[in-house]
Amino acid sequence: MPLSPLDDRYANKVSELEPIFSEFGLMRARTKVEAEWFLFLSEKGIVPKIDTKKLKKIIEDFGEKEYLRIKEIEKTTNHDVKAVEIFLREFVPKNTWQWIHFGCTSEDINNTSYALLFQEGIGVILEALDSVLDDILAKAKQWKSVPMLSRTHGQTATPTTLGKEFLVFLSRLEQITGDWTDLPFPAKFSGATGTFAAHNAALPKIDWITYSQEFVEGELGLDWNPLTTQIEPHDGQAMVLNDFCLVANILIDLCRDIWGYISLGYFGQKVVKGEVGSSTMPHKVNPIDFENAEGNFKFMRGIARTLADELPISRWQRDLTDSTLQRNFGLVFGHFLLGLKSLRKGLSKIELKVGANGHSPIAEDLKNSPEVLTEAVQTVLRAHGHADAYDQLKKFSRGQALSLKEIQKFIDSTDLPKAEKDRLKKLTPETYTGLAEKLVDIFIQ
Repeated sequence: MPLSPLDDRYANKVSELEPIFSEFGLMRARTKVEAEWFLFLSEKGIVPKIDTKKLKKIIEDFGEKEYLRIKEIEKTTNHDVKAVEIFLREFVPKNTWQWIHFGCTSEDINNTSYALLFQEGIGVILEALDSVLDDILAKAKQWKSVPMLSRTHGQTATPTTLGKEFLVFLSRLEQITGDWTDLPFPAKFSGATGTFAAHNAALPKIDWITYSQEFVEGELGLDWNPLTTQIEPHDGQAMVLNDFCLVANILIDLCRDIWGYISLGYFGQKVVKGEVGSSTMPHKVNPIDFENAEGNFKFMRGIARTLADELPISRWQRDLTDSTLQRNFGLVFGHFLLGLKSLRKGLSKIELKVGANGHSPIAEDLKNSPEVLTEAVQTVLRAHGHADAYDQLKKFSRGQALSLKEIQKFIDSTDLPKAEKDRLKKLTPETYTGLAEKLVDIFIQ
């Protein structure tokens, strides 16, 4: 039975990652690297000229049959990379077997394979993330003029607009993910300790350094790292994983804010027919998508942080701690994808709530919080030379339940010019949103 919910309860929601980060995906990538290296040596005239159609077909059509054959071989070898090497012998003449895995250490195959998986996995994550970003942008546009009470420290504060608050999250996310389409995927292909020693001993007249770069960049489409130990140091993977953690933090922040707005009654959620909110309370429509997303982002963040901290560390030229850690990349990508899909589902269900009286809770909250206008009054007084303006308003308002009329009466009691008084008295919590709408327009133009 499956141990991970990604392989059972949530399997259909992360199915696009299964052929990438499963054992099947790793074997598929290893087979590609080993076969491409053999073909590369053949193109360079090192391997005798042969018909390579079968080998090329294996790269293109690798499937369940090929995977199971490798796993069968591995029962004997008890070594996964060696099993791939022996498997590929079935597709080339016996007199060329020695050129499969030539000059390679297992890590040459593994690090390039994981880089290929990372590259493919990022594409899946980006597609799901772009969908979330598009939804956030749409809501920023839709609600850019909807005034909303801010709640700094959980207390009533200067109003904003709902659209501007959504745009804050979009801006934060884009600052981190803006270059994700051009991420480096470092890889090495230089033998047991990164010196090409075996290559050079066997064929000293060949420029193996140039060949390595040409193979990694040209044939595999990765970023060549020429200076390594036996392992590629995984700094590039750690960078991506740290970015994942930053994005997860921002998305957790978003989930919690929306959860809070649902709790305040600002948002309602579209009812899904047949869905149950509580096993005992029939009325409930819980914000489960945002809670699910938050939980998955937290879990992913924990694993990603551990991997980012540990992968770049290796005792001397090689130890195997990274090998067992890297097998958990699927958990990182899987829970990240699951969180993104849950968040996207939640975003698609929220709508501004309208009460039975036709008034929205978001508007009622503003109407009932005229005290937020005291900031505007004291700042205008400052601009007209009142150094004690803050203290005046603090004495008048702090801890008091004020009405709009009381604030307007206070304005009349000041020595401000009549035009300024009239302008201030026209302010309401609903209109005291500053340049929030303009900020939205500037950002999305």
